[in-house]
Amino acid sequence: MAASDPRAKVPVRAMNSELAHRAAEAAQAKAREFGQTISVAVCDESGNLVYFLRGDTCSFITFETAKGKAALAAGFRRPTNDYLAAARENPAFWTGVGAQLGMIIGPGGYPIARDGALIGGIGCGGALGEEDHLCAEAGAKAVSS
Repeated sequence: MAASDPRAKVPVRAMNSELAHRAAEAAQAKAREFGQTISVAVCDESGNLVYFLRGDTCSFITFETAKGKAALAAGFRRPTNDYLAAARENPAFWTGVGAQLGMIIGPGGYPIARDGALIGGIGCGGALGEEDHLCAEAGAKAVSS
């Protein structure tokens, strides 16, 4: 008889690598419509990175920007576009959030929900702001229900 594994089990999260990959591919497809190359980060509901896809012509900084947008969208459960005005009104708070939690305000982050529950966020970087936003929205909608 095999010995049981004494390690504590990690709960199965709704955001998995297959969903994250599908979301990233949908965002990349949207970017191609604009003739852009983007990087895409997908995180779980706690902001932990699940999947990252760097666009072939994207700068190294898109890893951090895409990841930060995905985390902000998941953490605050809204598209990152929604926080641009708030950041202008209260820059000290939002600078602190960025520094402490690695979240980035800017267009290109979108929450991902299934069955009405938040399961993660997607962040896109490398295109123009509005294009990043539309790519993240397309990625989120491809896997949300």
